[in-house]
Amino acid sequence: MTNASDPAILQTIASYESGIATLRAAAAGLSHAQINTRIAPGTWSIQEIIVHILDSDLIATHRMRRIAAEELPLLVSYDENLFIAKLPSDKIDLATALDLFDANRRFTAQWLRTLAPGVFAREGIHTQRGKVTLQYLLEIYTKHVDHHLSFVHGKRAAMGAATM
Repeated sequence: MTNASDPAILQTIASYESGIATLRAAAAGLSHAQINTRIAPGTWSIQEIIVHILDSDLIATHRMRRIAAEELPLLVSYDENLFIAKLPSDKIDLATALDLFDANRRFTAQWLRTLAPGVFAREGIHTQRGKVTLQYLLEIYTKHVDHHLSFVHGKRAAMGAATM
């Protein structure tokens, strides 16, 4: 069931959905110890990066749904570093986190495809960025996985683990 007939929007939604395979590949072939290794002080482990991406995606889905449904909703920011510091990612089952990321991306892509093209121009007010559109949030989160993959590849290389 597709309503979002704008080819550019449909392509962005497809790219957003393709992040599922990309994130799974980032962790492939690594041991639990490797996944949870911080290669330098002040850096995140691969597990922490994956859980951060999941946290961000869950928040993004909520924000996008609010923009689509509400008039100019307030979108509150959060401190990603506190999430990592106070919510121990190493205690989370990686497969569960990846499955939830997968399900959320598929769910979000599915409902985004049901929206009329004009809905993507609707706005919310982000507490740090100001006015943002649904399309802007979709584009940011489409690129979010790739942004963090460069860090994952560097960590894999530092541990002597080939990039998938």
